[in-house]
Amino acid sequence: MFHFHLTKKELSVQGMSFIMDLEQLCINIGKGEMIMNSQENLSLQAHQVIREVQKAVIGKEECIRKVMMAILSSGHILLEDIPGVGKTTMALAFSKALNLKENRLTFTPDVLPADLTGFTMYRKETGKFYYQPGAVMCNLFLGDEINRTSPRTQSALLEVMEEGQVSVDGVTHPLPRPFIVIATQNPAGSAGTQLLPQSQLDRFTVCLTMGYPDIREEISILKGRIAQNTIEQVSPAADAAELIQMQEEVRRIFIHDRIYRYIGTLVQATRTNSMVELGVSPRGTLALARMSQASAYLRNKTYVTPDDIREVFMDVCAHRIILNAKARSSHLTPAAVLEEILKATPGPSLRKS
Repeated sequence: MFHFHLTKKELSVQGMSFIMDLEQLCINIGKGEMIMNSQENLSLQAHQVIREVQKAVIGKEECIRKVMMAILSSGHILLEDIPGVGKTTMALAFSKALNLKENRLTFTPDVLPADLTGFTMYRKETGKFYYQPGAVMCNLFLGDEINRTSPRTQSALLEVMEEGQVSVDGVTHPLPRPFIVIATQNPAGSAGTQLLPQSQLDRFTVCLTMGYPDIREEISILKGRIAQNTIEQVSPAADAAELIQMQEEVRRIFIHDRIYRYIGTLVQATRTNSMVELGVSPRGTLALARMSQASAYLRNKTYVTPDDIREVFMDVCAHRIILNAKARSSHLTPAAVLEEILKATPGPSLRKS
């Protein structure tokens, strides 16, 4: 049998160590509670961001909500509409409400790829090459009238949007996180515009249309704009770090196997439909799943339901499909074809049998 004898000094040291361990444990527990409380508040913050944007953009609640969903799903947004309905105002309001570093570039025929990605510059004083960042080196990049520039410049966004990086002179430069592209374009056929390539369109998570305001919304816009600049009314409701946390929470929203099958069935239907020449790509399938998670998140749910998928199906898929000659001759639209697919595809039941 062994006996251990500790001096008063050793007992004192061990006692202090025990107390310090207890204090550290209390600190860790406190941090854990703070993290849990923080996560519970993030969904409320997302709704607060929406309310702040609504101060600058009058009326368009559904469009604002879906832009927020796309941001939460780490996606990119294409706003297609006629000039003057508030597309740029919405993008600027989101950048201010989320307190993100934003850069804005108006696409014209003379905009070069280097204006977006940056370029390497030689400095004679030091005898070295330096990277000069382009417009996309920010958290939120606003591309105004993206379909007015050359295809070469449009293609410079492909790597940026898909991989979150730019390659200049063989050197890769990562973009800051989070990174979001909000692009606006005028309808096809407007003066000086050209169609975006399908590879570019497919990288936008959603394509949204704002439309004209009604008479009450128009009067509210008049009163607000005459009094002051509505963007100045928007206050930061979150920051970049909190947005990243929200995006991580959205990825953890549960999707049941039956919901996965429902998503796959809808996408397969776009590829086999007799009116569709080009269906939704696998990238579009992933975007549909992520947007449905964001829809559930804003509804304060921890799982995805068929209603979440139906809410975002049109916005995710309409710009990704190409109709064939038969559909065009019948004056069908992508939205009409997708509506028929939704009606013909029954949603799964999530109740236990």
